[in-house]
Amino acid sequence: MTKEKIILTGDRPTGRLHIGHYVGSLRRRVELQNSGLYDKIFVFIADAQALTDNVDNPEKVRQNVIEVALDYLACGLDPEKSTIFIQSQIAELCELSFYFMNMVTVSRLQRNPTVKAEIQLRNFDASIPVGFFTYPISQAADITAFKATTVPVGEDQEPMLEQAREIVRRFNYIYGETLVEPEILLPENAACLRLPGTDGKAKMSKSLGNCIYLSDSADEIQKKVKGMYTDPDHLRVQDPGKVEGNPVFTYLDAFCRPEHFGLYLPDYPNLDELKAHYQRGGLGDMKVKGFLNSIMQETLEPIRNRRKEFEKDIPAIYEMLKKGCDEAREVAAATLDDVRKAMKINYFDDADLIAEQVKKFSAE
Repeated sequence: MTKEKIILTGDRPTGRLHIGHYVGSLRRRVELQNSGLYDKIFVFIADAQALTDNVDNPEKVRQNVIEVALDYLACGLDPEKSTIFIQSQIAELCELSFYFMNMVTVSRLQRNPTVKAEIQLRNFDASIPVGFFTYPISQAADITAFKATTVPVGEDQEPMLEQAREIVRRFNYIYGETLVEPEILLPENAACLRLPGTDGKAKMSKSLGNCIYLSDSADEIQKKVKGMYTDPDHLRVQDPGKVEGNPVFTYLDAFCRPEHFGLYLPDYPNLDELKAHYQRGGLGDMKVKGFLNSIMQETLEPIRNRRKEFEKDIPAIYEMLKKGCDEAREVAAATLDDVRKAMKINYFDDADLIAEQVKKFSAE
């Protein structure tokens, strides 16, 4: 029997989604959803994970669940094709996480590069919440609960996926083949692996205030693009400029298509020619930013308009999420049954165990 092809992916509801989310995984999710290549697609809003470093601000997480759901739908995720659910509503994930904790050492968690980077970003130092520290274990539970074969994420999540695979291998080695080992699916476009912030910082982050949000107005997008960091040594139009490490060109790599030149910048046949002119000098930042702004407006306007339509019926969004949670819980519960059976803790479902005990004690 051919193994089902299943996708699992999601986002933390700590704010509206931005273009880093879009090029990093969201755009690809919609393509995969519509490709017909996958049997099931699960997309979740990771509110329980968001609470690990927002425990004193639950209202922030609560308010942003709907924001993320709206962004999902606006980008083209379809609840008829993808199961969209809220992490905290699937209690089975907590139980799986608890069992998986025995599969991982503290030193292994400490070596996880993603965990180390996130701890540094949040200035946790020695005061790391245990829930945050064990995030890779929780993520492994999320993935395995739905028997995901494929997890589309940015490259910064690669260490997390490797840890999930280690947990699966260890569990299956001890208890027998029970869990499915997932594969990572990275963005095909290298520029989409990790989009920098508008300020040139390596990570686009809500907390750093360097994001372009999917729901930003046309004016907000234009203002943010105009204010973007470029090559600090490109002071005059005639000066040679650097393309590497220049967010404007990284964004063009991620969003620009050949037809955009005919529409918005017919002086150039393609992006390579535009880059070459900038590098030899004679091309001003504002002209390049103007081109990028046109592309961003074209990309985000339909998303923004669809979002406004979905905003007109918020109860329907919650109903969609509730239905998704019911579907997800059913799948996770079936996996948990398999796990309990493998771990021999399914006492009341094991007729052989009861018969064995009857025999043992009647012989005494």
